[in-house]
Amino acid sequence: MITCTNCDTPQFLQITQSRIYFENGEVINEISETYECTLCGSTGQYVYDDDRDEEVVSGDVELTTERPKFA
Repeated sequence: MITCTNCDTPQFLQITQSRIYFENGEVINEISETYECTLCGSTGQYVYDDDRDEEVVSGDVELTTERPKFA
C-alpha cells in the first residue's frame, strides 16, 4: 500500500500522472505513478520495473505492507 509519509494514510493520495510502458506492445514492462496528497500537498512517485522485479518510491510517499495508522 502506498501512503503519505506526512499524514500516515493513503486516504488523501491522488494519482496525478500514470504511465504504463509495454515491451513489444504486449507485456507490461514498467509502471510509473505520481501521487499528490490532497490533505497536506506532499508529492511522490512509485515505479515498478518488471525487468528488475523491483519497486521504487521517492518523495513523500512510502510503500508498506502494514495497515495505515489512520484510515
